[in-house]
Amino acid sequence: MSQLTLKQFMLRSEVLKLYRDLLRITFKVENPSYRKQLQEWIRSDFEMNRHHTEEEVIKMMVSRGKLSLREVEQAVLLAK
Repeated sequence: MSQLTLKQFMLRSEVLKLYRDLLRITFKVENPSYRKQLQEWIRSDFEMNRHHTEEEVIKMMVSRGKLSLREVEQAVLLAK
């Protein structure tokens, strides 16, 4: 991996935190089949967008990801 600028490093850290937070919330899903499906969706979505390098595009995607995180958290809490 090439040297990252401070901005790139901070953005990468934010993306990784979002990824971990999304995966962490899946462990609260009681149905193992649904949990696995949700984890696969998260992984594939991040993998599908891995090629993006433009800072503004990544920031927009992180914002949408945070919105998705809140929606998933609410859905998991309501399902309990």
